[in-house]
Amino acid sequence: MHFQEFEKRIVKVTKMELPGESIQLKMAPIERLLELKAIARQQKEPRKAGVMALFYPSHAFETHLILILRKTYKGVHSAQVGFPGGKLESGDASLQHAALRETEEEVGIPANRIAVLKELTEIYIPPSNFFVQPYLGITAETPLFVPQEDEVEALIEVPLGHFMDDSILVTKTLTTSYATDIEVPAFLLNGHVVWGATAMMLSEVRELLRQVL
Repeated sequence: MHFQEFEKRIVKVTKMELPGESIQLKMAPIERLLELKAIARQQKEPRKAGVMALFYPSHAFETHLILILRKTYKGVHSAQVGFPGGKLESGDASLQHAALRETEEEVGIPANRIAVLKELTEIYIPPSNFFVQPYLGITAETPLFVPQEDEVEALIEVPLGHFMDDSILVTKTLTTSYATDIEVPAFLLNGHVVWGATAMMLSEVRELLRQVL
């Protein structure tokens, strides 16, 4: 879809109710997610992060979504596909500020060039014990991406048409931090298997876009 047309339609999401956890759970890899989330809320100091589902025009002015492939490291999210974003720091005024700051740091898009359209449904990630607040945003300019060398292995630029195609919905057998050889729902985006929390957040983004495009 041409970005100008996308830009006209996407603003409708600002007045829409969120699909919420029922849509996220369609892509959830574990059944106990809501139970674990409730337990985590009772903790005194849960960790928090903000991430950005960011759409932008390509050089051909077609609408794309940016995702990142994280570096391999000693951690539960090693070598996984995710949104740009990261944990709330002491200097951040809000989770939205954290999402914008981290997006600028990780992929090089200035925070002041991103229009945040909507706060999406918060999600809890048990393996890392994080509450993650996703945001839906757009930038009207074709980005000059600058990946953060120590955090980002590769940028994944997903065309809107590919993202909305139901053929990307797959089931994969994976070994995770909490189980071995389990079947999980996933998206196959640009050849990358996207599952877990990122897939759950993408599910809500897709549902919102279905209603406006």
